[in-house]
Amino acid sequence: MVTDDVLAEVGPRLRRIRKEREVTLAALAEATGISVSTLSRLESGQRKPGLDLLLPIAQAHQVSLDELVGAPPVGDPRVRSRPIVHGGRTHWPLTRQPGGLQAYKVLEPKRRQEPEPRTHEGYEWLYVLSGKLRLVLGDHDVVLTAGEAAEFDTRVPHWFGSTGEGPVEFLSLFGPQGERMHVRARPKGKE
Repeated sequence: MVTDDVLAEVGPRLRRIRKEREVTLAALAEATGISVSTLSRLESGQRKPGLDLLLPIAQAHQVSLDELVGAPPVGDPRVRSRPIVHGGRTHWPLTRQPGGLQAYKVLEPKRRQEPEPRTHEGYEWLYVLSGKLRLVLGDHDVVLTAGEAAEFDTRVPHWFGSTGEGPVEFLSLFGPQGERMHVRARPKGKE
C-alpha cells in the first residue's frame, strides 16, 4: 500500500534531516517537548509517526510536513475542461472548484446582435485574446481589441459580444455572484 511505503520512509528521513542540521536527539527533544526515546523510536521506524509528533518536529526543523514525510506530489494540475456551448458562444472553464472566482475562455462567433444589457451582483473582468469585443456598459459603447482588458461592476447594465466583423476570443473572470441568473436591465421592447 502506498501509505505504508510513505510511512516506512519517514523514520530515515527524520534522521537524515536531523543529522544534516547537526542537531542531537537531546537538542531536538528540548525544542519539541518530545522525549529522546520517542524520537529515537520514530527515526528507527519502531513507532508510527502521527501529527502530534510530526508537527513539532517540522516546526523545529523549519520544514513543511510534506517535506518531512516525503508526501507524493499532488495530481496533475492542468485543467482539462470540456467546452460548453451556450447561446452560440463556446465557453471553456479554466477553474475547477465551484464557488469563488471563476475563469472562462470564451469564443464568440462572427455575428451581429442587438445588445440586451443585463445586471447582476459582483464584478467582471474581460481580456481580449483575438478579434474585437463590443462592450456596452451603462452609457458607454466601446470596442476592445486583442490585448485590451475591461473591469466593471456588474450592477451596471452591461452586454458584450462580437462586433460582427469576425469572431472574438476572450477571457472572462467573475466572482460567485456572477454565476447567478442575469436580470435584464429593462424589459425587452420597452424603452
